[in-house]
Amino acid sequence: MNSPFQQWSDVRAFLAVMREGSTLAASRTLGMAQPTVARRIDALEHYLGLTLFHRDTRGFKPTVEAIQLQPLAEAIETAAGAFGDTAKALAHPRPIRITAFAANLEGRATEIFAAFSDQHPDIVFEFEKGIRVYDLLAGEADIALRLAWTPPEPDLISRHISKAAFTMYASPEYAAAHGLPATPEDMANHKVLSFQRADVMPTIYNWLRRYVAEANIIRRFSESALMDAAILSGQGIGLVNCRLAEPDVKAGRLIKCFEAPQELTVPHLLLISPDAWQRPEVKTFVTFFAPRYAKIYR
Repeated sequence: MNSPFQQWSDVRAFLAVMREGSTLAASRTLGMAQPTVARRIDALEHYLGLTLFHRDTRGFKPTVEAIQLQPLAEAIETAAGAFGDTAKALAHPRPIRITAFAANLEGRATEIFAAFSDQHPDIVFEFEKGIRVYDLLAGEADIALRLAWTPPEPDLISRHISKAAFTMYASPEYAAAHGLPATPEDMANHKVLSFQRADVMPTIYNWLRRYVAEANIIRRFSESALMDAAILSGQGIGLVNCRLAEPDVKAGRLIKCFEAPQELTVPHLLLISPDAWQRPEVKTFVTFFAPRYAKIYR
């Protein structure tokens, strides 16, 4: 079905003549030739089946019908302007929102971000550092670097980074005073420190409870950094990401109790929301970042 409003330029001409009082003055406002403005008005009147202006030597005088249509034409003008402004904003790269555990965005990862920014200075990032699991499908973030204790939602785009392993660690001071467990079953008589919070799946805590009585879990932490500090200070033994523990092991500040159990070895994934994946700057970033980031863990 043909619509008279398929020609926005006709409505623009109508508004200009309404405001200026003549096709000559309207042509200056619009930056087009006077005969073109006159043709636009004739075309619009033909489409509408209405006379919009009385023509005389003094200019164009709007009819009653034109006066009634003017507010609606101005609403079209406002909507067209908003359409253009929004399209322009959408075409400009928006910040890429990334959520990850803080340690995963530090060290050599910062070098990858710096190298990418050197090549693409117009693409910026927003970071949400922490262990909270953001809902990518709901738009809470664009990209997540996440340990997949459970399979990710099938609609997410996934890139495998590495496997993360966890096991029990203790400080040399704790080991000297209490010894070390050689197997998970040996932890029953040790002082255990645990991470636990309501917004994080209790996978690790549930694993501990298979081997350790509630009374032997002497402290629970809602921040992993605080738990790590307590382990280093000799307060007890606790589960730590093996890769993150390596520097303290090499420096003699931590001792690994036993090799990582299979059930505490999980995929480390880069996940992208399907909406974000439609944005060219996100694809450009993931193509650059994912292989370089994965190389850190090899």
